[in-house]
Amino acid sequence: MRGGLKRSSQCTLPAMQRPLSVVFCGTPAFAVPSLQALIDDPAFQVNLVITQPDKPVGREKIVTPPPIKTLALGRGIPLFQPHDLNEEYFAAPQTKGVQPDFLVIVAYGQLLKQPLLSLPLIAPVNVHPSLLPRWRGASPIQHALLAGDRETGVTIQKVTMRLDSGPLLAQRPFGVSDRETAQTLHDRLSEEGAKLLIETLKKPLVPREQDASKATVCRKLTRADCSVDPATMAAEEIDRRVRALVPWPGVRCTIADREVKLLETSLVETVEAVSVPCAVHSTLYIVRLQPPGKKPMTGKEWDRGRR
Repeated sequence: MRGGLKRSSQCTLPAMQRPLSVVFCGTPAFAVPSLQALIDDPAFQVNLVITQPDKPVGREKIVTPPPIKTLALGRGIPLFQPHDLNEEYFAAPQTKGVQPDFLVIVAYGQLLKQPLLSLPLIAPVNVHPSLLPRWRGASPIQHALLAGDRETGVTIQKVTMRLDSGPLLAQRPFGVSDRETAQTLHDRLSEEGAKLLIETLKKPLVPREQDASKATVCRKLTRADCSVDPATMAAEEIDRRVRALVPWPGVRCTIADREVKLLETSLVETVEAVSVPCAVHSTLYIVRLQPPGKKPMTGKEWDRGRR
């Protein structure tokens, strides 16, 4: 029965004699608001933070800690950085005697196997930045923009062995604006996810199964997704890609036989933009770009230099 919801009827705050204990698994900036919310709320006690190992970042390959590590160390919370959590958890000295009420997973970066999912007394839960079952997988924010979705949201789900297929515990939808970018959507979803996480864990958990017939899956993005071609793609499609894929993995385009990195585009003319004819008689306005080996600049600055 471990890992089930056997204590869910007893987990409202008035009935609790102690804070709900939490082991938190997360790595990037998206997970920071959720961990911060758990730390700040007296209803919870974060006993252990698990995150990915420090990694080389940037052209100079400077070894950099994950954002979650920085927050955990700053608050004096025990930290564990395994290369393979499933293999290393139960043998690690940091985890001895740790059996939390909740295992909270937010953009951790590894799939957990059943022994770990059975660890918490109440449930393993996950904050996912989409309205499941839409956009199960590694890049839901970007794919919502690539698909032109007019609505997205955040989901709190009970974690199971199948990727993002666990029962839904709570959802919060909101609209996607016309000029939404991956960064603005990321920030909104991370903040709303943290709020919904706290609200959900303070109440009895009421899981409901996902409708698998409505599921869509999104893969991990790579640099192979970077290239766009105005000769074969409409301006609206290229603009969606720029809003979805900048800063990572970025968007590259060849204009007048020169490859540039697109940083910001528009579908309406602006003072600093350069216009580029695209397929289906459409026009893309490049507001900011970056030539190879140079700093970012406006479209007009690039056009003047090219001429």
